Parts: sequence; C-alpha cells; structure tokens
Amino acid sequence: MPPFSSDNCSFQYQFRQTNQPLDATCLVFLIVLGKTFLNILTLGMRRKNTYQNFMECFCVSLAFVDFLFLVNISIISYLKDFVLLGIRFTKYHICLFAQIISFTYGFLHYPVFLVSCIDYCLNFSKLPKLSSKCQKFFYSFAIILIWVLVLAYVLGNPAIYQSLKAQNTYSYPCPVYVSIQSYCLSLSMMLILFMAFITSSSEVITLVQAIQITSYRNETVLYFPSSSLPSYIVNSKKTLLPKLIVCFLGTWLPFVLLQVFILILKVQIPAYIEMNIPWLYFVNSFLIATIYWFNCQKLYLRDTSLPIDPFVNWKCCFIPFTMHNLDQIEKPMSIIIS
Repeated sequence: MPPFSSDNCSFQYQFRQTNQPLDATCLVFLIVLGKTFLNILTLGMRRKNTYQNFMECFCVSLAFVDFLFLVNISIISYLKDFVLLGIRFTKYHICLFAQIISFTYGFLHYPVFLVSCIDYCLNFSKLPKLSSKCQKFFYSFAIILIWVLVLAYVLGNPAIYQSLKAQNTYSYPCPVYVSIQSYCLSLSMMLILFMAFITSSSEVITLVQAIQITSYRNETVLYFPSSSLPSYIVNSKKTLLPKLIVCFLGTWLPFVLLQVFILILKVQIPAYIEMNIPWLYFVNSFLIATIYWFNCQKLYLRDTSLPIDPFVNWKCCFIPFTMHNLDQIEKPMSIIIS
C-alpha cells in the first residue's frame, strides 16, 4: 500500500510498522515530553498583544491535552502495573493511548481549519460583533464540541477498533498511524504559496531589495516604501500579494522548507507528533494572509479590528496605506545604526 493516497483526501489513516531500537513505550514518553516542552516554548514566544481567536484557544487546549497525555504515560511508566477503578493498567496502555491520541489528532486538521476560516470571515463581515465574554464562550463550546465529536468518532469507528485490537499480533506494540488530512492540507498550502510566488515573483524581488527595517510605535517592522500610484491601484490585491508573501516567508521560511521536504520525500510522521502548536500557528498565519488578501479593500477602513497574528507582524504591509502622515514612522534602523 502506498504511503499516501492521491485519489482521496478524506478521512483516512495509514499504518506502518517500524523497528525501533528503543523500547516503544520509552520512545513514546520521550517524544511526548519533547513535544510538551515545544508547546511551552512556542506559547511563550508568541506576541502578547494579540486578542483571542479560535486558533489561539485551540492551541491552548492542545497543549493541555498533550500535558495530560504526558502525565498519564508518566504514571503508567512509573507504576508499570496497577489497578485503578477496577481496570488494570500496564505498559501496553501507553501504546494504546498513543494510538487513540494519534487517531484523534489525525482527524482534527479539517475541523480546526474550517472553524478558523469561519471565525476570521465573521471578523470581516458586517454582522454585529459579540462581546468578549460571548466570544470566549463560543470558542470554548466549539473546542469542546470538536474534541468530543472527533473522540467519539474514533472510539466508535469499527475499522479503528479493529486496528487497535490487531496491534497485539505485532512484536512491537506501538504501530505508527499517519493522518492524510495534514498531508492534504500541507500540500494545498504549498501549492497556493508556490503559485502566488510565481505570479508575483518580480514584485517580490523588487520589494525585498527596497525593504527597510524601521520602528513604528515601539515595534520593529519592515517598511515598504510608499507607491506613487493612485489609491485605487495601491489598495489592490496585486499590490498587496507580494507584501503578504514577503512577511509570511520572512517568518515561516524554515517551516515552509520543512513542509516541502516532508511532501517530496513523503515522510510518515505519527499523528500525535504532527498535530502540534507550531504547525497550527503556521496554518493560522496562512489563513490570516489569505483573509487579508481576499478582503484587501476592507483593510484600510477597519484596520483597528483586524485579526492579529501572534508571530507575523502584518501591520507593516499596511502602514504606507493607512498612514497619511509618514512622520509617525521613525528613522529606519539602517540609518540609525550607521
């Protein structure tokens, strides 16, 4: 069976047996421990002046689930064989939990991506805005609902149940499950990014050559020189696209190269590793850039309520458009340093 199906990008999963030099349960523990530290590091690196949105809240919930998973396997690894509420737990349950988590994480990509799209689209709609408390309630309800529905699907799916039951027949008790959802999502984003770059490659190169690093309202931003073109041309998708590409690649280029490497070599990554917070923030930045591009005419009317990215400072794309008094921009750092 090929590692990925090119005919169908619906809910599918893949099984591959690996010969692991370490004990399987020990390997799972080390991986989850490393992922937990990565979650903490990523959440700590994000910008603190961003308002809460669905993706932000879901990242926190994912970090919490990863931490609970780490605590569970740590207790089982330490006690090795114990009975709790009439259920006997052994090292076998570490692999069982890892498989259930893998299936659950593997089916989360599409729902999270879809709800995040809806959240950002509503931000640009003319519908009345909800209060902060109502937004938090909506996000919490949506996140809990997604987790419950996906977990119920995993536990109630006969095919998944048979796969979990069949793992006892293998010498190594931790088979690797790979979600096709993340593969399809990553492939789609890379294709869109590639086509966007090819479409505006000359503008991107010219823009990179003209960029200056400057300070704006005590923040370091990239300054794109203003254009002398009429406003109806400047405020166009064609003009905004290269700026979005430069800002996106300026932050996420290593991650983009990693995705290309994974796609070309068809690297199989367990779903409980692949669904991680850096990946979600990468998707989040791509979504915000896409929403900005589709709503470019609204950016200059409602710039104070735009969705803010925890890692990419998109405001540098709009400073020359939203500021009529360029004296607000401080001297470029390149001039200050020299």
